[in-house]
This record gives sequence, structure tokens and C-alpha cells, in this order.
Amino acid sequence: MSRSSRLFCGWLLLVAIAASSGILAPPGEWYAALAKPPLTPPDWLFPVAWTLLYLMMTVATWKVTLVAPRGERGKALLPFVLQLIANGLWSWLFFAAHWMLIGLLDLLLLWGLIVWTIVTFSRYSRLAAGLLLPYLVWAGFAAYLNAGVLVLNAPWN
Repeated sequence: MSRSSRLFCGWLLLVAIAASSGILAPPGEWYAALAKPPLTPPDWLFPVAWTLLYLMMTVATWKVTLVAPRGERGKALLPFVLQLIANGLWSWLFFAAHWMLIGLLDLLLLWGLIVWTIVTFSRYSRLAAGLLLPYLVWAGFAAYLNAGVLVLNAPWN
């Protein structure tokens, strides 16, 4: 297996580990019973969208890993790893712990970390940065959904 293939598989594995948080903390009955904001997509769309986004994230990170000079790779990849942690944490915060406000704060942090990742990746590959733009939009949409669920189901209602 080539170095490039090993790097791709390594990133794919790391992204899959973060993605598994959605499997380990599924929406379940609690989420199904909540009032949802307008524009909430059907449930089947979420795994489809996330699968595509995770694949695009993997390709983007793999590309930067290949082109970033050896001495700059850590700096180039740090924001991606941090956003991946925030990404993986959200499902647990929202679906498992039912912490809607903390989940929203995590999504706002995630959005900022994705922006940082895009800016950083753009120094090495415009393609890699561009591959993350749909993820940025989706994370913003997720924050809207999270905020809507919080407002519609808050204890003060």
C-alpha cells in the first residue's frame, strides 16, 4: 500500500471514529418527541448528508497532509483535529445527555473551528478548503436546528 493510501485510510479511520458518536448516541425517542423548528429535514437525510460530509472532510485533510511541508503539518492539521473533537462531542451532548444549550454552544464552537480549518487549509490547497464549505453550511444549519429545538422545548415555555 502506498504512503498516500495509508494516509487516506488513517484519516478515514479517524473521521469514522468521530462519526461513530452519532451511532453511539442516536436521536431515539427523546428527540422524536420534541417540537422541531421549520425546515427540519426528514430523519433519513441526516445520515446521507453526514456520510457525504465526512467523506469530503477526509479527502480535504488527506490532500493537505500530502501537500503541507513536513515541518508545517501539525500546524496545518491542528484545527481539523480540534473541530473533529467538537463534532464528535455534539451527538453525545445533545442526544445522550439532552444538554440542548451546551450542544448549541458546542456547535457554535464547531462552526468557528471549521472556519479556522478552511482558512488554514486554503494556504495549502484551495480544493481542500472548498471541500469543507458544505460542512460549514451544514454546521450552521445544525446550529439553527439545535437552537430551534432548544427554544421550542425549553422549560420556560
